[in-house]
Amino acid sequence: MNSPNRYTLSVAIALVIANMIGTGVFTSLGYQVGPIPSGFAILVLWFIGGLIAMSGAFTYAEISTTLKKSGGEYYYLSKIFHPALGFVSGWMSAMVGFAGAISAVAIAIGEYSQYVLGIPTKLVAVAAIIFVSTIHWFGVKTGGIAQTILTSIKLSLIAFFCLAPFFISGQQTSGISFLPKTGDLGLILSPGFAVSLVFVVYAYTGWNAAAYIAGNMENPNRNLPLALIAGTGVVALVYLSLNGMFLYSATFDELNGQNDIGNVVAQKIFGPGLLFSGLFSFALLSTLSAMTIAGPRVTEAMGEDYPLLKKFSTRNRFDMPYVAILTQAGWSVFLVLVSSFKEIVQYISVSLSIFSMITVLGVFWLRGTHKQERSFSLPLYPIPPLVFAVCTSWMIWYMTKDDPRILLYSCLTMVPGLALYFVASKNK
Repeated sequence: MNSPNRYTLSVAIALVIANMIGTGVFTSLGYQVGPIPSGFAILVLWFIGGLIAMSGAFTYAEISTTLKKSGGEYYYLSKIFHPALGFVSGWMSAMVGFAGAISAVAIAIGEYSQYVLGIPTKLVAVAAIIFVSTIHWFGVKTGGIAQTILTSIKLSLIAFFCLAPFFISGQQTSGISFLPKTGDLGLILSPGFAVSLVFVVYAYTGWNAAAYIAGNMENPNRNLPLALIAGTGVVALVYLSLNGMFLYSATFDELNGQNDIGNVVAQKIFGPGLLFSGLFSFALLSTLSAMTIAGPRVTEAMGEDYPLLKKFSTRNRFDMPYVAILTQAGWSVFLVLVSSFKEIVQYISVSLSIFSMITVLGVFWLRGTHKQERSFSLPLYPIPPLVFAVCTSWMIWYMTKDDPRILLYSCLTMVPGLALYFVASKNK
């Protein structure tokens, strides 16, 4: 029998899919066709992104079923390495990972809906954050139903969008080839490819979403690995199909530098119109909703461990950590008002990739210390964690080489978190 205070497998899968399919896939291509003008190289780029995400998902499946508690990297790094590292990771998740991602999605919702409503982008973004946070205020059951419905609508829209160009008569194609050609290998090994991978990694961000609610799931030993792996696999297929359709429908010149690829392609296929702008805007609410579910679980877990932060674990009568939800919503609104979409994406991708990589490498330690406690063993060990670590390191190195300030900003954001840890740990 389903518990009203536990997320089911279907909700967990929807959470992973919705966390991943957000603004990234509808905006990233505009920044990729310039440095990598090749249909084949771009699909390889998205395939590598899927490979990285799937490697991470398999590894997290083992880690999360060994350390069975909500909180994501905060809890895992605290247990595997040191509470200070876990605390800083939780700080970055709260300040950057979820609030930053929520603000980026909200800005995208505002940009798409502006074509329909004519209301300023940031006003719509703030309203979307408040609306979704209010839904999840009313408990797991209400939030779970909303999440499943919104994700189903989003997937239906994407499926229609992917198939439409092949059924509309007289549709002009871009003429872009998806077959490998001379020069593609050079593009794949270029710095531009590595920097473009940052935007792809951002698009795949969220593959670990179910790990944040491990302690709030029905039968986590079975459902958590299924949610992580199935959700990530579905999204990888969706992303390859969607980007293939974008490249099939529009030329490199039409896509280059565009921040609203969905609108560009929709207008090419269906002509000028407001319908798809409104639908895209609505579909992105599922991503906003998924992050609103997962994000507060980090600060809630920190509140349970540190008396100084105890207020964040306070629950309302619907058994939701309402202070954590309100804090996340408030900080997200602030970021919407002071940041741009591109700044947020680059900052988030590098900051979160560092902690995800450290967590994935922690599986080597867990293998030696928790031999009898694993209910899931990742296949092809140790290949998945090594693939994830190598590809992530390569991306971070090229990204910071191109713009060292991003790494500097990430490190500076960690300093207040470390200082807060020393204060909180003294009162523990």
